[in-house]
Amino acid sequence: MRKLLVIGIGTGNPEHVTLQAVRALNAANAIFLIDKGDAKAELLRIRREICERFIEGEPPRFVEASDPERDRSPADYGVAVDDWHAARAELYETLIETNLGEGESGAFLVWGDPSLYDSTLRIIARIRARGRLAFDCEVIPGITSVQALAAGHQIPLNGIGEPVTITTGRRLAQDLSADGATVVMLDGKVDFDGLDPDLTIQWGAYLGTADELLVSGRLGDVAELIRTTRREARVRHGWIMDIYRLSRPAT
Repeated sequence: MRKLLVIGIGTGNPEHVTLQAVRALNAANAIFLIDKGDAKAELLRIRREICERFIEGEPPRFVEASDPERDRSPADYGVAVDDWHAARAELYETLIETNLGEGESGAFLVWGDPSLYDSTLRIIARIRARGRLAFDCEVIPGITSVQALAAGHQIPLNGIGEPVTITTGRRLAQDLSADGATVVMLDGKVDFDGLDPDLTIQWGAYLGTADELLVSGRLGDVAELIRTTRREARVRHGWIMDIYRLSRPAT
């Protein structure tokens, strides 16, 4: 039977790759690389660099494919994401069927960890539900940007005995914790509109890489610095991945 390996590779630092991930990479007959366009070509390059660094002996087959287009300004966000996932499932199923023989293993390299704001496991579940293709699956965890943010700022995520909320920029207004820390991912705007300026923020971008950027302080004091730094970095690199933690001053 075919086997899929869903490998968390961390946030861009090859040293984030675990020994378990190295074992899985060396077991793969094929590596599936999903191309998200010129703006994110660096992410593809880092995946290849990780493979070159850790795979020994005969290299696997590298199978590249273009990611389906996603509607970025939909009338209904949920419907748009569902349509995108459906298109991805069709693509992934074709890649697996075409490029993996019986008894072979194919790997998807997931930025961060497959469990947190990544769709790969949902896509695989869709393929299984269709019932056309039989395969086993193994998931290898990786270091998340949440962990890298805390390490970069040398902080614990939570206050003593307090909760941590992990949410998206889209949901921040409704999910901001009143009695604990809030970690915000996938915030395309990072404008901080309507937020208490006395909140403490730890912000980071390109975490774990040579291009890592870190800013922390009282939100009212550093908000403009973060916006400017983020804007300039995005122009310089053509893309940005960033994340931030918000907390009350006592946390």
